[in-house]
Amino acid sequence: MLQETIVISRAGGPEVLAPAQRPVPTPGPDEVLIRVEWAGVNRHDCGQRSRGPNDHESDIPGLEVAGVVEAVGEGVRDLTPGAKVCALTNGGGYAQFAIAHRALVLPIPEGMTTEQAACFPEAAFTVWYNFFSVGAMQPGETALIHGGTSGIGVFSIQLLRALGHTVYATSGSEEKAAFARSLGAARVFNYRTESFAEIMGREGLTADVILDMSGGRHTEQNLAVLAYGGRIVHLSGGSGAPLQAPLRLIMQKEARITGSMMRPLPLERKKRVAEALRTTVWPLLGNAIRPVVHRTYPLAEAAQAHRDMEAGEHIGKLLLRVA
Repeated sequence: MLQETIVISRAGGPEVLAPAQRPVPTPGPDEVLIRVEWAGVNRHDCGQRSRGPNDHESDIPGLEVAGVVEAVGEGVRDLTPGAKVCALTNGGGYAQFAIAHRALVLPIPEGMTTEQAACFPEAAFTVWYNFFSVGAMQPGETALIHGGTSGIGVFSIQLLRALGHTVYATSGSEEKAAFARSLGAARVFNYRTESFAEIMGREGLTADVILDMSGGRHTEQNLAVLAYGGRIVHLSGGSGAPLQAPLRLIMQKEARITGSMMRPLPLERKKRVAEALRTTVWPLLGNAIRPVVHRTYPLAEAAQAHRDMEAGEHIGKLLLRVA
């Protein structure tokens, strides 16, 4: 049986995304086959597309989906066909059917649509892992988030505020800054027109954990506002240029500069994140944490979704409508 998919035909811009028919995958042990209704679009997808196909990743992009369980593999007893779910996948999301490990498949909260639920898997796994594992965030600590109205930023602000943390953020326009404040950010700085480090310095504000998706653009300002013993966690390698930072300031503050990638994270670590999401985060969805959809596209318009993602003007999630 064949299915409609979008594949990365070669390295390049959005135009290299092409429709293709592929066999419907069969779930193996501990795997779940999901009939996809919605697929999330993420910057990782754009990076994968620009690098082109390789031997260790599916040429079908897409790391998060929401839909209905179609079939389950051997050993899966907690999920049955017909259940509405969302999931973190290891690629393959831009398709009518996608495979996910059973531990990374999460129920859709009551009253929430599959479209809304598609906003959450990648952001939830990424935010929880980077703040509370890599960043070792503790009760009462403050956060600074670069890109406060991205999918990651929107989720971060809402989750951290729900857990009692003070959150600061940066954005690239006054409209985005206002929206980030509406989500609960205490202060939002327009990085195009002002220095967040100067303003935070004047007001005596610091951040214990900084989540940076800018590829190292804000390194010196990050260190200036970082609290003693603070952590800077990078989610983007940018152009691949070396990270340059003042070593003396790192030493003075005992700063830790690190980063992570979710896709190559070992499955056992992803499982632990999923357990934390089930117990702590999922009860907040639809209440303290609401989905924010900027725009949806038919699966066939994945290239346009990538253009819009790379333009960076969106607030919230970009989703592909599959079913």
